[in-house]
Amino acid sequence: MQFQCDTASRTPIYRQLTDQVRAAVARGRIQPGDRLPSVRQLSRELVVNPNTVARAYTELEREGTLVTQQGRGVFVAEPRNDLTKRARQKQLEEHLDQLFVEAVHLGFSAEELLQLIHKRQERFTFSVEENPS
Repeated sequence: MQFQCDTASRTPIYRQLTDQVRAAVARGRIQPGDRLPSVRQLSRELVVNPNTVARAYTELEREGTLVTQQGRGVFVAEPRNDLTKRARQKQLEEHLDQLFVEAVHLGFSAEELLQLIHKRQERFTFSVEENPS
């Protein structure tokens, strides 16, 4: 996976990196078990402070997206569902509410928003839940 950072963006570089990893996992571009570049390697490639990359990796590890294996490197973690289905649904509803607020402020109708959602969903990999909690 090729990472990029935009130093002119108002979004902090560590947040740009975390967003790129999350999106790559959601789109199936990187899979559980895939190895990511080391902190040093990625900081050299992007010409950023190693602490910035470490912060992104730490945040992704804390949320369960990445796992560090001592002496081996940083890997994409196997998906975990620590939360109940209801808790996960509540979290998603909060994000959807934010999306709807933004769509209203941008002047989109409900139909336009739904069409856009259907068009964009093809870019993502959705899993089928086998054991709902």
